Order: sequence, then structure tokens, then C-alpha cells
Amino acid sequence: MTIAIIQFGGSNCDLDVLHVLEDVVGTEAELVWYKEHDLDKYDGVIIPGGFSYGDYLRAGAIASRTPIMDSIKKMADEGKPIMGICNGFQILTESGLLDGALTTNEYPKFRCEWTNLRVETNDSPFTSAFKKGEVIRIPIAHMEGNFYADEATLSNMEDNDLVAFRYVDNAKHVTDDVNPNGSQENIAGILSGNRNVMGLMPHPERASEEILGSNDGVRMFESMIEYISNR
Repeated sequence: MTIAIIQFGGSNCDLDVLHVLEDVVGTEAELVWYKEHDLDKYDGVIIPGGFSYGDYLRAGAIASRTPIMDSIKKMADEGKPIMGICNGFQILTESGLLDGALTTNEYPKFRCEWTNLRVETNDSPFTSAFKKGEVIRIPIAHMEGNFYADEATLSNMEDNDLVAFRYVDNAKHVTDDVNPNGSQENIAGILSGNRNVMGLMPHPERASEEILGSNDGVRMFESMIEYISNR
């Protein structure tokens, strides 16, 4: 089993993800430059955070139009798990692999802080190691993490259990005060219709070891590995 970690010009969380997969989770992973076309040998993909192409045009817009995304879409169609973290989430929405869009934070500044997330579903390749409704602690680091979707899309997400995480307070309540970016309905992460593509703004790789302040994030990677093992 080998996971591909996609690198674009401006990616900066790729080595963090590599460390977690290899040294914490104990699985094989490879850094894959965006000019690669054939991803058939990989069992899953993670698109890490950063500022691909300096966020020119829109965050994730240029990366989403590179040829490697055709290979990632092929993997998604085959049922392989695809996770996009922060800038990776932006790339997935820009490429059409996930619904909605990510825009500038409601208060237009870069936010780097710890957040509480409520697990909205454990029925996915990325959340099976969690209990539905539990609160986990994962940090954010973004300027354009404000999730937007029209009412029909939001309704579809609710009806089909496609919201993965929401920003909440310590008592699990969804409030405006704990929404760090203005995301609709406090959405922090979502799933594709076939559930094998997930994007989230918080950084689970930065919460995968106790020394970092939380190891809640490692369960996303462990869930992904278990899903691949059981396919």
C-alpha cells in the first residue's frame, strides 16, 4: 500500500503529511510532483496544504487545472480515497471533485489557531475511527477557508450525510462565535457524493502527535489506511 502526496509549486505541508504517514501511522507514502501523469500504482492520494502557485486567481484555481488532476479524478472514479487538506480542499472544489467553494474569510485576515470540530459522520473512509458527534481538536491556518454553497447543495449535503466536520464550542454547540472564517453552517469539511473524496480546512497532520497538543488528527489517516486495506 502506498499513498501519493501531491506537490505543487507552493505546497508547504507535504513533508508534514509524509512524516505522519510513514513515522506515525507506519504506511508507505511518496511525494509526487504535479507533472506526474500516471498514478495507477497508488492506493490513495492526499493533497496537502500550502499556497499552490501563490493563490493567484483564486486559492487552488491554477493547481486544479494541472494534468495530474485528471489522474486524481480517475482514482476517485475507481473508489480510491482522496483527501484534500486546506489548500488541498480548495483544489478539490476548484476541480469539481467536491461541491461548493472556499472564499476569503469573513474577517479578511489569515487565521492560525486551534479549533474544535464535531464529527458529523463516521460513515466515510476518513472518519470511521471516530464516534459520530465527538469533538476533536485540530488547528487551522488559512485566509480563504470560508465555505460557500447554494441552498440546494447544502440541503443535499444534509440529506446525504456529506458534512464531515463542523466548527463547534466545547459543549458541541454550533455558534457564530466559534466559526473562524464565516463558513456556512460552520462547515469545516465535506465529502463527495460517493464518499471517497474528503476536503477539510483544518490540518490533521498538525494534530497527529501528543507533543503537538493533540493527536486527534491521526485517526483520519488511520481510517484512510483501514479503508484501503479492506477494499
